[in-house]
Amino acid sequence: MTSPVNTDPPAKPEDELEVAFERLVDEGEVRLRRPILALTSTGLLGGIDVGTGVLAYLLVKESTGNPLLAGLAFSLGFVALLLARSELFTENFLVPVITVVAKKGTLSALARLWGVTLLMNLAGGWLIVWLIVTGLPKVKSTAVESGTHYATLGVSAQSFALAVLAGAVITLMTRMQHATDSLGVQLVPAILFGALLAGGQLFHCVLDSLLMFAALIAGAPFGYADWLGALAWSAFGNLVGGVVLVTAIRLLRVPHRVAEERKQN
Repeated sequence: MTSPVNTDPPAKPEDELEVAFERLVDEGEVRLRRPILALTSTGLLGGIDVGTGVLAYLLVKESTGNPLLAGLAFSLGFVALLLARSELFTENFLVPVITVVAKKGTLSALARLWGVTLLMNLAGGWLIVWLIVTGLPKVKSTAVESGTHYATLGVSAQSFALAVLAGAVITLMTRMQHATDSLGVQLVPAILFGALLAGGQLFHCVLDSLLMFAALIAGAPFGYADWLGALAWSAFGNLVGGVVLVTAIRLLRVPHRVAEERKQN
């Protein structure tokens, strides 16, 4: 028996955008309403999971001295984030922001999500890099070199540009992963964008904090005050890159859907 021929016209790009928008809003509601215990554990695991990428990064860079190869190794951390369903602070620049813009969530809920996730990412990350540096003393010199690079970037146009690029890269990765239900396809941007982020030495508040933590534990020539300044500056640039450069512009493609969602409240 021959299978019936599908005569339905292919979906228009506009239809695909509509479906993607609804999916993002629905998922954002779930994230913004997540109980504090679940939010805390997800963020803590996110820091630990991305720490496995830092482990791979330091080992490969220590062996090869090549930041591009080390960046490719780091993508293991983003694969772990995806498969383990944990979460990074910068992964919340698209989905929950769209939900708040559609008035399906509040700014206070968004601030709670961002604050708890970032804090727990840093706590989990500090723990895993302490284990890395303590268990593998051979990576100490590489950790100090890598962490010092970010701690000494300072407040400048260059460091801001690197932070904006990092925020845009992560948010674009998030958007691409939400365009499909196929786990195999979702792995592709996790690997490619993870390698781009670390290999290109972009200024990412969580990843680079973990590298600075590793350097501090290994005896870096800077202190936690320097780390805190770098964290604040990189987080600001990441927000600009993710929310302004990627999310806001994409919302301009579906203004009618935003208006429709708002009318329902």
